[in-house]
Amino acid sequence: MKNKKITKTNAMRMLDKQKCAYAVHEYAWSEDHLDALTVLEKMSQDAGAVYKTIVAVGDKTGVVVGVIPAQNELDLKAFAKVSGNKRIEMLPLKDLEATTGYIRGGCSPIGMKKAFPTYLSHHILDEKSVLVSGGKRGTQIELSPADLMAATHAKIEEITQEKDE
Repeated sequence: MKNKKITKTNAMRMLDKQKCAYAVHEYAWSEDHLDALTVLEKMSQDAGAVYKTIVAVGDKTGVVVGVIPAQNELDLKAFAKVSGNKRIEMLPLKDLEATTGYIRGGCSPIGMKKAFPTYLSHHILDEKSVLVSGGKRGTQIELSPADLMAATHAKIEEITQEKDE
């Protein structure tokens, strides 16, 4: 029988330290379905908007983090421009854990190994609450956009494009 006690992640500890209100949502995950759209399907409609964390590397700044709606894609040109880079590339998956302290499917924008420049999609301004990874697979943290912005020291920018169907 599984114990219902939630193990605190770095993201949760950081939010506790900053006295930010948040709720933890857990869901069943599988190795084959770690993408944000799967999370969106598993979470209830009224739980807020699901946002995914994207880690990239700029030619001038190094590592930068984008937080965008699950159904959108990162606009690399716009992301490069707002982050002060000419060119930006996705961080290789093999480097994700060493760089952020998190693994694929459990990468939270909160509580990374270092405080990387972070940019939130302008869509976040339309939300009362958002869901981001809680720092481990199968865990989402729901919090206000203002608390997410404060916890990550993020800037709000237009960094997304609609996903092609």
